[in-house]
Amino acid sequence: MQRVFLTFFGVGFIPFAPGTWGSVAGAVVGYYILYFFSSTTLFLATILLTAVSVSVINDYEAKTGEHDHKSIVIDEVAGVWIAFVLSGATLLQLILSLAFFRVFDILKPSIIGRIDRDVKGGLGVMADDIVAGIMAGIASAMVYGVALKFNLV
Repeated sequence: MQRVFLTFFGVGFIPFAPGTWGSVAGAVVGYYILYFFSSTTLFLATILLTAVSVSVINDYEAKTGEHDHKSIVIDEVAGVWIAFVLSGATLLQLILSLAFFRVFDILKPSIIGRIDRDVKGGLGVMADDIVAGIMAGIASAMVYGVALKFNLV
């Protein structure tokens, strides 16, 4: 059951770019949460998902001895959700958020890389993606704001 949760219902088992697929799957679910509910609901779901994930990852790592296995994509889901919450809910903002999130998650600039390297356990697995999501949400909102200012959207 842990593997099902941590791999976001098996998405993490996709052999090529599981983090990207996990982000896309999370984006689809996040889109529907925003569509049927609100950004507040998505924000609260992100907090709950993150808290539960830290605990489940800690238990999983204790059992397997592996840190941040590539099949664990629940962190990507939480990261893209927080980006959505911060950026806005138009389709362009969601696409920008997903794109920026993947860039920040892959490149791990600044504090994201330090968290990834230095923070261990479930908190380390989740925190770098949450920070990447925050940065992606801000970047998406800024780009969208500039596009609005110049009547590009």
